[in-house]
Amino acid sequence: MPDPALAPTRLIDSDHPDVIAFARSHGVGNTQREQAVALYYAVRDGFRYDPYRVDFSVEGMRASTVLAKKYGWCVPKAALLAAACRAIGIPAKVGYADVRNHLSTERMNKMMNSDVYTWHGYTDILLDGVWRKATPAFNVELCDRFGLLPLEFDGTADSIYHPYDKAGHLHMEYVRQRGSFYDVPLEEMVNDFKRLHPLWVSQAAQAHSDDFMHDVARENPAGVA
Repeated sequence: MPDPALAPTRLIDSDHPDVIAFARSHGVGNTQREQAVALYYAVRDGFRYDPYRVDFSVEGMRASTVLAKKYGWCVPKAALLAAACRAIGIPAKVGYADVRNHLSTERMNKMMNSDVYTWHGYTDILLDGVWRKATPAFNVELCDRFGLLPLEFDGTADSIYHPYDKAGHLHMEYVRQRGSFYDVPLEEMVNDFKRLHPLWVSQAAQAHSDDFMHDVARENPAGVA
C-alpha cells in the first residue's frame, strides 16, 4: 500500500507539475533533512503571508495555488511545504492548532472577533525517523515589520511560534492541538470558521482589496523593536 504521507491529495497536490518543479529547484541538499530545510525557507520567505486575501474553495486552498499567486496564509503555505516535500520523496502531513494571537492588525482582529484563531496550520515532516513540526507562515519581511522573531527550522527540532516578540511582549500561545492529517480537512475547517470567525468568511472577498503589509507598516511604522 502506498504511503499516504507521500501521496498527492485533493489539496496537497504534490503531483502538480509546478509543485514538482518548485520542489526539485529549491529542495537541494545531500540528505532529506537538508532538502526539507531548504524547502522550508523557500516557502517561508518566497511567498508573502496574507490573511486578507483568502479563498476557501478547493482551488483557492491548493498548494499549487500558492505557487501561482505568490502569497498565502498559514494553511495553504503549510500545504505547499507538505506538497513540495512529498514531491521529492520526503513524507509530510499537515497539522493544526488553535492559537491565541496577541499581535495582529486592527482589521484582522475585527474580522476574527476573537484573539483565539482556530485551525492555525503548520507542516509535519518525517526526518530521521521523527515527525518534526515546521511553520512556514510568516515571511521574514513581515517579522521585521511586526517586530517578531522569525521562525527558524533545522530539521532536528520543532519550529513553532515564539510565545514572545523581540521586545518581550506576548505574541502566540498554543491553546489546543488538533493533530495532523494527510490532507487539509477543508470542510470541517470552513464550518468552524463560519461558526467562530463569521466576519472573516463573509468579508473575505471585500478584504482582497486591502493590503495586510500596509496595515502592519501603518500600525507598526518602525516595527516593534
